[in-house]
Amino acid sequence: MNKNKKIMIMAKSVQSIEPNIADLANGWLKSYKLDYKLEQESLNTEIDKALSDYFSKNGGSGANRPDAKLLLQDKKLNYYPVLIEYKGYKDKLVKLDADGRVENKNAKNEPNFKNINSYAVNGAVHYANALLHYTSYTEIIAIGMTGYKDEFGKIQHQIGVYYVSRKNLGVGQEVGTFTDLSFLAPNNFDAFIEKIESLSLTQEELDNLKAKREQEITASLVKLNNHIYQNEKGLGENDRVYLVAASIIATLGIAGKVSPLEKEDLKSSVEQGNTDGEIILRKIIAFLKEKNLPDAKRGLIIRTLQNTLTAENVNKVENGESQLKRVFTNIVDDLGIYYKIGLTTDFTGKLFNEMYGWLGFSQDKLNDVVLTPSYVATLLVKLARVNKDSYVWDFATGSAGLLVAAMNEMLVDAKNNIDSPNELAKKEARIKAEQLLGIELLPSVYMLAILNMILMGDGSSNILNKDSLKDFDGKYGYGKPKEQFPADAFVLNPPYSSLGNGMNFVEKALSMMQKGYAAIIIQSSTGSGRATEYNKRILKRNTLLASIKMPSDLFIGKSNVQTNIYVFRINEAHKKDDVVKFIDFSIDGYTRSNRRKASVNIKDTDHAKERYEEVVNLVRFGKNKLKILTEKEYHEGTIDPQNGADWNQIAPIDTKPTLADFKKTVSDYLAWEVSNLLKQKANEEDSLGK
Repeated sequence: MNKNKKIMIMAKSVQSIEPNIADLANGWLKSYKLDYKLEQESLNTEIDKALSDYFSKNGGSGANRPDAKLLLQDKKLNYYPVLIEYKGYKDKLVKLDADGRVENKNAKNEPNFKNINSYAVNGAVHYANALLHYTSYTEIIAIGMTGYKDEFGKIQHQIGVYYVSRKNLGVGQEVGTFTDLSFLAPNNFDAFIEKIESLSLTQEELDNLKAKREQEITASLVKLNNHIYQNEKGLGENDRVYLVAASIIATLGIAGKVSPLEKEDLKSSVEQGNTDGEIILRKIIAFLKEKNLPDAKRGLIIRTLQNTLTAENVNKVENGESQLKRVFTNIVDDLGIYYKIGLTTDFTGKLFNEMYGWLGFSQDKLNDVVLTPSYVATLLVKLARVNKDSYVWDFATGSAGLLVAAMNEMLVDAKNNIDSPNELAKKEARIKAEQLLGIELLPSVYMLAILNMILMGDGSSNILNKDSLKDFDGKYGYGKPKEQFPADAFVLNPPYSSLGNGMNFVEKALSMMQKGYAAIIIQSSTGSGRATEYNKRILKRNTLLASIKMPSDLFIGKSNVQTNIYVFRINEAHKKDDVVKFIDFSIDGYTRSNRRKASVNIKDTDHAKERYEEVVNLVRFGKNKLKILTEKEYHEGTIDPQNGADWNQIAPIDTKPTLADFKKTVSDYLAWEVSNLLKQKANEEDSLGK
């Protein structure tokens, strides 16, 4: 047979039967008497608009058209969008990654358009993420269906049903195995929703998903900042921060009370009272009022944002559009999905580092606001023994990354230990409103801290714009202004240019605590002579439990300082015989780079997560927890409380030779002698012409 004819016959045999699959599935939907809409039909304005605004399966915009779509309601009157994508080939149901997740991202955390286009489930999950990004719906059913004709001409079909929600960060979870779509029928739908509600992810699975999403956030922030930096002239660094904060707050909304601001709501009008900035400001005022923030705090936030939002240059209309609308549109398009899916991460910390990265830290003051990586923040929180009942404060809050990490730890502990849903809800509210306190002096950074805690469900109640050394008296900032904050956990990454490298912050905070633990990350020179007097005073009332040397490239690209973590027990004077745990954590399992265009600048290359967990256990329980680290990296010793410069010790090196050392030396010498003899013999043979 002619080779070309053979290829033509093979191509004909694998022709898509998508029309047959669509006809089969739509026939089922019709038999269930469901009001489904086809590709070109409208479901509702909100969903249609979201599908139009979201990037398409090819990377463009405006061409997201599921083959079928429905909006179903359960017995609790909750609505669930159902998005269905059909294919017509045998092996085109779903493409999963190595972890068994729908693979809609490539290795660079960019959209994998090949998979989204080629596989039914991947396409449906893509559409579902459009709704998470641009609508108020937080739970979506994504269905993929494909099939082929067997050798008898009979249609064989496959169905993939996935639940895409805020709970699984938009990645999706397989619901079960189905042979038809009858689970969508009115008499079966409530049981199907109950099955969905029983789905859960382990904490490890959630952590892995969050890590992937965090990498995506970094890439999106780089893209956004590149755009603003290159295309939006006249915006200072503070303006950028305020515009991002304002845009995000305006689009959050409060169900049933404050509608999220949409891009179309900004008309780029020059009419007084209706400029884009004034529209955004009104939405922010409504949002903050419904959040029941104290008047003084609400006023401070509004005043801070108002100057930027109402500035003439950002509201000036050119070619029918203001600069403010352009920036707002880019922020919502690039970042919207990450804060709308409720990602509990230091979102604004990443934003802050990215935006201030452009400044090159040419000013000493800015060099002091290098923020703590999220995994280090979590380490500090665990070392400070934070739990659901802790009261945590931070005297140099930055973007509130340490408080976000503390809140996450507290909420997880509450969820694991409180069985009553009502009691859990009360505890979660109390954690956010009463058990966290942060102080930040710089106004632009303070605004990011406020935004961060609002995004996390509003733990912003006690974020204070004060000088923690001069103006803070230990009392709640809002709500209970006359009551002392009963702090029993202190976490800190201080400004290193401050007195004692920042130990003045530590001394003040610890002096105001009656019990608990503290974990601080600070320049290593603090423990070897740069803060001697502070250290000696601190040890008169507190015990140094551990000194941990961190990797030298921890803040790569932001700062080159060598850091240590010091852990204290509060209100118990350090005695000369108290055991201190010295840990050399220079190798933490992460490999870091500082490539500007890299999608990922940190990789877990050697059990990093396990290493960090081991450090926590070593500080808490001691040497018997050594697994990955060795005795060369872990040492228990003592310090002199009257010294103040002996906090950075290393494990002693035994210089006494052992029998094994002697045997190795002899072995090496004999090997050298034999090698020389063989070379000598070879040279003699060569000289004889052999």
